[in-house]
Amino acid sequence: MAEHGADSEAPQRRVGMNKEQQNGTFADPASLSERKQKDREERLSLVLWKRPRITLQYFFLETLIDLKEWTIKLWQRRGMVLSILLLLACLTLAYYTEGTHQKYVQYLEKKSMWCAYWVGLGILSSVGLGTGLHTFLLYLGPHIASVTLAAYECNSVNFPEPPYPEKIICPDEEGLEAGAISLWTIISKVRLEACMWGAGTAIGELPPYFMARAARMSGAEPDEEDYEEFEEMLEHTQSAQDFASRAKLAVQNMVQKVGFFGILACASIPNPLFDLAGITCGHFLVPFWTFFGATLIGKAIVKMHIQKLFVIITFSKHIVEQMVSLIGAIPGVGSSLQKPFSHYLEAQRAKLHHKAGEAALASENWLSWVFEKVVLIMVCYFICSIVNSMAQSYAKRIQQRKYSEEKIK
Repeated sequence: MAEHGADSEAPQRRVGMNKEQQNGTFADPASLSERKQKDREERLSLVLWKRPRITLQYFFLETLIDLKEWTIKLWQRRGMVLSILLLLACLTLAYYTEGTHQKYVQYLEKKSMWCAYWVGLGILSSVGLGTGLHTFLLYLGPHIASVTLAAYECNSVNFPEPPYPEKIICPDEEGLEAGAISLWTIISKVRLEACMWGAGTAIGELPPYFMARAARMSGAEPDEEDYEEFEEMLEHTQSAQDFASRAKLAVQNMVQKVGFFGILACASIPNPLFDLAGITCGHFLVPFWTFFGATLIGKAIVKMHIQKLFVIITFSKHIVEQMVSLIGAIPGVGSSLQKPFSHYLEAQRAKLHHKAGEAALASENWLSWVFEKVVLIMVCYFICSIVNSMAQSYAKRIQQRKYSEEKIK
């Protein structure tokens, strides 16, 4: 009987152990992977247009946690924070004190705000927080195009300041030679804002690098799906068949084997997989200045000159005229499409010759109206994506807390 009791208890212990394995940390890898996949799908469903109430609730809770973490970090670095506050106090005193230095203060203020504006747009374009705001298409590209059109129309780039850069007006210059505007002249005019935007995109590439580096040095499990995907890619290096996987492997191999010049090559061309380069550098503990230096040179200098050349050539005077004439050649709808484009270009030329003190032109073209609405929609979508991303981050905190509690049990 005792033996029979002991034998009957053994299956019960095995059943209990199986339940513990299913619910705890000893679960088999397949079931754990399925559970993580379900959790990921549940997090991705947490968006404003599907679950608005809980998404906003999680967003505010994640915001409070982030504020608390940043407050603790600032307190730990209170010496540096105090030094920055003292420097700001000195600058404020110099700003409000009258004297001959005010013209230099105003110049520095103008340049600093202009640079900070473009650096901020560059960061927004690459850092993402769920999805990047395409600020090159929305801001920098149109700015370069406007300067290009104005340069050819005014036959000069010495636009009066003010109102430039807020508004472009042709200068009062006589005796300008026709065709005096060169490609290099326009490139030089927009170099500062383009390089600052490129520097902002380089700064925006740092979070994947720091995330992967911290995960590798601490030995902790990765918190980001991109890093998990990178780990899986390393495990299945030889079995990759599809084009996307091979492209990712090519980027990873180039960065890992070539080093500085591999990072520079990846950063110097429009590359949607560059996040993977940052993760690769962080994972293999590439030195910070090697990664950031190559990224900064590639994005702020090489890539930006390529993009500037493309926009300037596209919007040069003869190319624009050819594009408008080609639109008119479209059968059936060509003439109706050509008319608003022609009116828009004529209105822009008239604005360039508008002098200070004259009545402002009140004509509004539907193309500019549409562009403004597109910009507004994209900015709203970007804000929504930030809310969704932060809400999903809080949901992941809850899921990770459950995993931790199960491991303890």
